Amino acid sequence: MISSRDLYELLTNEEDARLCRDIDERACRESPHNFTYLLASYFLTKLGDAIASPKTTLAWLTTAVGAPAFVLGLLVPIRESGSLIPQLFIGGIVRRLPVRKWVWVAGSIVQGACIVGIGLVALQLEGAAAGWSILVLVSVFSLARGFCSVSSKDVLGKTVPKKIRGQLNGWSASAAGLLTIGVGIVLMSSVSEIGDTALIGALLIGAGLLWVLAAAVFSFVAEYPGESGGARSAADSLAKLSLLVTDRPFRRFVITRALLLCSALSAPFYVALAQGNIGSTAMVLGYFVAAAGFASLVSAPVWGRFADQSSRKVMVVAALLTSGIGLLTFGVHELLPALSGTAWFLPLAYFALSIAHSGVRVGRKTYVVDLATGNKRTDYVAISNTVIGVMLLLVGGVGALSPLIGNHGVIALLSFMGMVGAVLGIWLPETQHE
Repeated sequence: MISSRDLYELLTNEEDARLCRDIDERACRESPHNFTYLLASYFLTKLGDAIASPKTTLAWLTTAVGAPAFVLGLLVPIRESGSLIPQLFIGGIVRRLPVRKWVWVAGSIVQGACIVGIGLVALQLEGAAAGWSILVLVSVFSLARGFCSVSSKDVLGKTVPKKIRGQLNGWSASAAGLLTIGVGIVLMSSVSEIGDTALIGALLIGAGLLWVLAAAVFSFVAEYPGESGGARSAADSLAKLSLLVTDRPFRRFVITRALLLCSALSAPFYVALAQGNIGSTAMVLGYFVAAAGFASLVSAPVWGRFADQSSRKVMVVAALLTSGIGLLTFGVHELLPALSGTAWFLPLAYFALSIAHSGVRVGRKTYVVDLATGNKRTDYVAISNTVIGVMLLLVGGVGALSPLIGNHGVIALLSFMGMVGAVLGIWLPETQHE
């Protein structure tokens, strides 16, 4: 049976734990075990995310139970911004704790309970009652996710050496990608043909239990007490925003990350464009979900190793890839509509976009963890996520332009946004040093 150290060395090519100069000596000795526990926990939650995705499964569910139309439009904004915006204040709470893994454990259990609750909604409720129940549960889920986001990055920074953090994110995303392919197959077959909310309910209950299992695994991480001293009021937390003015490297990162939202925001417009060009919505959606999973499976480990060399360059390359495939899609739709309407072009373009988005996620997560140490890392994560949550709501309104410029026009507009992000990313300072 393979041991934690064997798995650690196999996935990271790291055999000498003494190289982990940036973490506590005790944590250094435990790094192979911590790497394994974190990898398993992240895999389980990413698998849960794949099953309970607001862009696929939850969106399908709201329609199947006859929820009001506005529920569908609120799922993704609440799911994402609801976890990001409060993090400025969550960071102040987490910073008071010398050991922060229990925040992640509690948050994961709450997330699991919410997804189980949505599964029960699928089995028991219909109409407006189902719609409002889903929104409330997604809101609570999102808030718990915010606590997990802040605490996980800090635990990662305290327990795993800098040179392998990107690989940890990459391998967990790759494993989740494999399961996302399965979700796509379900969408293409069982869900689209059977249309049975009981199946979705069972899937969601199973997904919720994955978060609970992840919490149990995460509790074994050997985290030793570290810096504490959180903000004691809302005013203290808001005062941390001054870092955006006084800390030039951090400010540049936040601006760059905001521009790199293009990879996430443009994804639904590829699906909408395909629905208009190809039709057969459920089948097409299954192709896109499977394409995203396959992209994560094959690309995330590569991005992870690249990020451990230069997470800055990962963000730049991923932004350029996002912009390139977006402008190509726009040009093909305008000049070669017959090609754009084929069954393979847009799913293939979405596959390339998903590879780019995987790079954006791995790059920016690794960069912000490596940019600072101690409590400052927690401040960086909390402030950047809060700002990005607000920007997500604001920039997400670009979809309102689609009736005027079309879905392909929105894709092009977001592609230009990515190009600016790539240029700014070039001027970010490097965080990896020999």
